Amino acid sequence: MGIMDNRVIFLVEDNPDDEALTLRALQKNNIGNRVVVAHDGAEALDFLLGRGSQAGGDSNVMPQVILLDLKLPKVDGLEVLRQLRANERTKYLPVVILTSSNEEQDLLKGYGLGANSYVRKPVDFNQFTEAVRQLGLYWLVLNEQAPARR
Repeated sequence: MGIMDNRVIFLVEDNPDDEALTLRALQKNNIGNRVVVAHDGAEALDFLLGRGSQAGGDSNVMPQVILLDLKLPKVDGLEVLRQLRANERTKYLPVVILTSSNEEQDLLKGYGLGANSYVRKPVDFNQFTEAVRQLGLYWLVLNEQAPARR
């Protein structure tokens, strides 16, 4: 049993290599949480806001943390973040932005829209694994979640 197995990690990532990398980093750290993956911003919003093809789905599955890539097809990461923060249901979900961008603009926009944290996708797998380990410890173990709004 890994850390807090009932807590879902929601990964929004369109690049299959980065997806595989992230999943491998989680496994390497024995983070056994279920990972739900969306491959574009529209799919992510449908899942989190319970609409579209996901409407009437299990709307009680709220992830413990969202790992959000910025450069996504259909709806980009910043727009996904904007919509999540505008919605009562998802307003307080922890969102960690994964980015390969060094653009300060992206950082500022992301924090301005309510991102909780930023992780640069490093080229070095060990560094990334370490970043994921710390994320897991923090968001899955130490962080006290905002109480669910009924």
